[in-house]
Amino acid sequence: MFRYHEQTKHSYDSVRSNPNQLDWSSQPSTYKNYPDTYPKRQLDLDKEEDNFLYHIAGLTAKKSYPGFEYYLRINPSAGALYPNELYFQARGVEGVEDGIYHYEVATHSLAQLVPISEEEGLEPYLGYTHAMEGYLFLVSAIYYRSSWKYKNRALRYCLLDAGHLLGSIEAAALLKPHAVQMQYLIEREKLNRMFGFEQREFFLSAATLAIPRKEQKVKAVEFALPYVEGSGTFEPNAKIMQAYQETISLQACHKLLKAPKFDYRSDKLRETIFARRSQRGFEGDAITKAQYSYIMERITQPILSDCDEEVSVYAVVNRVLDMPLGVQKDGEYIKYGDFSRKAGYLCLEQYSLAAKGAVTFFLTSKARNYQALYQKAGIIGHRLYIASNYLGIGCSGIGAYYDDEVNAFLGNDEMVLYALAIGR
Repeated sequence: MFRYHEQTKHSYDSVRSNPNQLDWSSQPSTYKNYPDTYPKRQLDLDKEEDNFLYHIAGLTAKKSYPGFEYYLRINPSAGALYPNELYFQARGVEGVEDGIYHYEVATHSLAQLVPISEEEGLEPYLGYTHAMEGYLFLVSAIYYRSSWKYKNRALRYCLLDAGHLLGSIEAAALLKPHAVQMQYLIEREKLNRMFGFEQREFFLSAATLAIPRKEQKVKAVEFALPYVEGSGTFEPNAKIMQAYQETISLQACHKLLKAPKFDYRSDKLRETIFARRSQRGFEGDAITKAQYSYIMERITQPILSDCDEEVSVYAVVNRVLDMPLGVQKDGEYIKYGDFSRKAGYLCLEQYSLAAKGAVTFFLTSKARNYQALYQKAGIIGHRLYIASNYLGIGCSGIGAYYDDEVNAFLGNDEMVLYALAIGR
């Protein structure tokens, strides 16, 4: 874990001595579609469950440029490369036949991969002995979508983006009566083989939005799906696969059972989820202290998880009315002063975001379960998007920064996981 993280750090010299040259002819597709031999049906947004699924990973807008266009999704992604795919098991869900599905983003469709019976399902691979009524979500990564641009550092983005997708599940689930539990203690390698990923795609996590049928035990369903291409083009990356394998086993996990508490209005939350966008620059206007406190209270809520890891939240306060300029750690000042230009420099000199934003955030950790802690950072990042956009404040995730210089600025030696900025 530490070797991979160290090898993929950015520095002032590294980004200049090793610039990223993109081969546009090999740009991978961001959509995975199963053959029409699999039963498929399009989402009907007038149906409650279909509408819920759409609010997790649906397409929301199209960007057009001369000779080029791309679609934005409800969940954010570094470089709009969307390396993550969403699979799920539905059991006892109204309007959805019991089975294992792939969410087909391009066509707004559900592809049924495997039907399930009452006696078997994915539950044992997620640590359950009884049938779970509701949804068992699985999040995977087709890493070449990201490594095509970000090279060896791409696993970081795959994990952060997976966290955002988990956060998107959490946000959509606020429209339902039960909380989501994030799960990292899953049988990744067995699931990878069963789904036919052939080391081009791999599972990272799961999320449960379901309740147990206490009287009904289940056994593990067994199947072997053929490989289905998910990126069009592909180049293997040994460092990424090695890092994935070396971090696949989680140790000494702490289970967090405390549920978060949010008070979003359902109608406004739906609008926020659908309208979420990444800000491309800020004008330098301030936000209020009440808005900052509202956002901080929501991003620091507990995350239901079977492997919770400590992630520290540093906030560089640049422009918040009635608050001193300076740096806070977990809500307490650790130093005072105007560090807006410094924050912009640390984020690879993206001054229009990190320097002109009202607040710049850095998330760090010294924990050891790399896949779990990185995805937690993505969940926190997604909460930041939702809380900020809910208040009409812009937000942007920043996955690139000068790692060691961020450590020196913050005065810690933890892994720097993510940077984000909010503002107007």
